[in-house]
Amino acid sequence: MGTRLAAESVASRLSPMATLPSSDDEGEGRLQVRSVWISDVHLGTPGCQAAALLDFLKTVDSRHLYLVGDIIDGWQLRRSWYWPQAHNDVVQKLLRKARKGTRVVFVPGNHDEFARKYLGHSFGGIEVVDDCVHTTVDGRQLWITHGDYFDGVIQCAKWLAYVGDSAYEFTLRLNRHFNSLRARLGLPYWSLSKYLKLKVKRAVSFIGDFEQAVAREARRRGVQGVVCGHIHHAELRDIDGILYANDGDWVESLTALVEHVDGRLEILDWGDRAAWGAKASAQAVVSTGPAAAGVGA
Repeated sequence: MGTRLAAESVASRLSPMATLPSSDDEGEGRLQVRSVWISDVHLGTPGCQAAALLDFLKTVDSRHLYLVGDIIDGWQLRRSWYWPQAHNDVVQKLLRKARKGTRVVFVPGNHDEFARKYLGHSFGGIEVVDDCVHTTVDGRQLWITHGDYFDGVIQCAKWLAYVGDSAYEFTLRLNRHFNSLRARLGLPYWSLSKYLKLKVKRAVSFIGDFEQAVAREARRRGVQGVVCGHIHHAELRDIDGILYANDGDWVESLTALVEHVDGRLEILDWGDRAAWGAKASAQAVVSTGPAAAGVGA
């Protein structure tokens, strides 16, 4: 009996996967990571890709799950109510992950700023904080913030932000009709809003200024990096010695930031589902290879 317990203890230390929270979703092709960051889901809007996000949440297991703002779009819900079953399913899945042992932390953004009234509270096991620091397995400290505090339009001309939000919703609606036609022609998804964001000079300048401002604040706080959202532009790069990570969104780009069990950070694009399947399959081969089998014997 003692020999078996000792072997299990060694296996737990050698395989970080063994200590991850259990999942209630069965099947092959699951991906095990240490931490996940998602933001800008915009539940409550027609543009939210809730079905894809639910598929992601069912496929990925993690010890930490950070919701980095704009998970629920309070701005849109105040204008008109939109809440299909798929959006309910996402909320239920997040609560279920918290119950199953994943640490779920919610950092509200500008679209779900109503939740900032409840900082320091926990709802269904989900912690609500204004910001926080995550320590990676290799010791790096990452400051986590939604990022709207560094958007001058949000802070100084909120009425203009509301106008821009309405224009953005119109672009997304136009994009849905456009992609419906592309799908009938057998063409892949293409994001009009993302294309405009990367082609319009002023938008490109805004993204650059935003990234620099967030990185400067991270340096002032004495951390090694920052994880944010807000601008719907996934990015992972070094800015003057500070690791800048933006996890993107679940409206246009379907991206998430993950920390692997060795501390490596990566932006994963759920739009490329085949690549995810390959990663999960490779991970399964490693975790069930001869070395792992020997430990468990």
